[in-house]
Amino acid sequence: MRQSVAFPLLCCLLGALANPSVPPELFSPLVPQKVLSTYNALPKPVQYPQYTTTTGQWLYFSPDTWTSGFFPATPYALNSRKAVCPPTDANGLSIADWLTLGRSASTGLIPLEAGNHQGHDQGFLSFPFAEELAVNAQNETAQTAIKAFSQLLAARFNPVVGCTRSWDTTDPTDFQVIIDNMMNLDVLLNAAELTGNDTLRAIAMTHADTTMKNHIRDNGKLRTIHEQTLCPDHDCSTWHVIEYNSTTGVVIKKRTAQGYADNSTWSRGQAWGIYGFSNMYKRTQKPDYLTTARRLANYFITNIPSDGIVPWDFNAPLVPAPRPADSSAATIASMALLLLAQVETDKKNADYYTQAAINITSAITKLAWNEPWQSILSNGTVNAPANNLLTGTAYGDYYFIKVGTELISRGLAKCT
Repeated sequence: MRQSVAFPLLCCLLGALANPSVPPELFSPLVPQKVLSTYNALPKPVQYPQYTTTTGQWLYFSPDTWTSGFFPATPYALNSRKAVCPPTDANGLSIADWLTLGRSASTGLIPLEAGNHQGHDQGFLSFPFAEELAVNAQNETAQTAIKAFSQLLAARFNPVVGCTRSWDTTDPTDFQVIIDNMMNLDVLLNAAELTGNDTLRAIAMTHADTTMKNHIRDNGKLRTIHEQTLCPDHDCSTWHVIEYNSTTGVVIKKRTAQGYADNSTWSRGQAWGIYGFSNMYKRTQKPDYLTTARRLANYFITNIPSDGIVPWDFNAPLVPAPRPADSSAATIASMALLLLAQVETDKKNADYYTQAAINITSAITKLAWNEPWQSILSNGTVNAPANNLLTGTAYGDYYFIKVGTELISRGLAKCT
């Protein structure tokens, strides 16, 4: 694994101009082959892959796990690829009916609609059903799932705090909210569109507003990217966990759970933040969300080391070397940056974010593309403090596929 080295802003700007090519591995036939092989290996009763061993074999978990929506959503992602790329021997997309596989794999999530132990992660569990609605908006199974998961998440909203609770605690007044929760708000917006229940939309926006206020380190103001004045130092980085008093709404602690330190920046959390605020802007057109997504993106891009590899935490020490990467943070951030570029109102910004996404994807593919593994990518960091690292991840693979399809859809890559 490569060692990460800090570097100045100029290096980042020059790197964005270097224009690395889109990695061809994004469109390798190994991608669908590995997905089909994983589908065929799903245990019965169903369990889902979350991460691999350090030698590349998938480990399977109960459906009542926060990551269980990612693998069932992955065949849907390949179905979307198939819609823009005619199946050929070169791309391997003809080896399965991806829509049928996605629908089949998703059935194991249906019992969770009645209740589960995943707290705020109802949005992640809903992912394959949201993918289904993009294919068939009238699918009643998917509609029912979206409505049910949204109600489970809405029930965790505290109007005094202004957020949905992330993790349950033994002390009911300790109300913990993590930056990851920005990704779960989409299920509320989807359900609001299905039902006309504007309360769900209001909950999502209130949560985003509160996160914007309390989760982001803010010691300066952002100017436009093409003025080359970006967030310095810790400005525009995120805390992982904010603890509130549930009865007063007062912030009582800011800390990490999966990062290096309370004052460091866990890269996957920063990536979730970019994605979540970009999506909130796309769905609501509230300008503050676009501004926030830009700020978080600027921090992420300008803090990538000179080798281009996204570290598991931007402030984790380099010694002992090498500092672990996180391929999942890289693919999530790449897709988040492409989403931000899509909704960006300034073309120079959009071009910058698009190129940054390509740069990140190219670098992590060189490091983590691992043909012998069951996962598509290696070098994921699930939870470094728990020593769970150097693995493949279901969510990292999902976003890797989505990045490739998005680049094709925008004419930035060609089908094989």
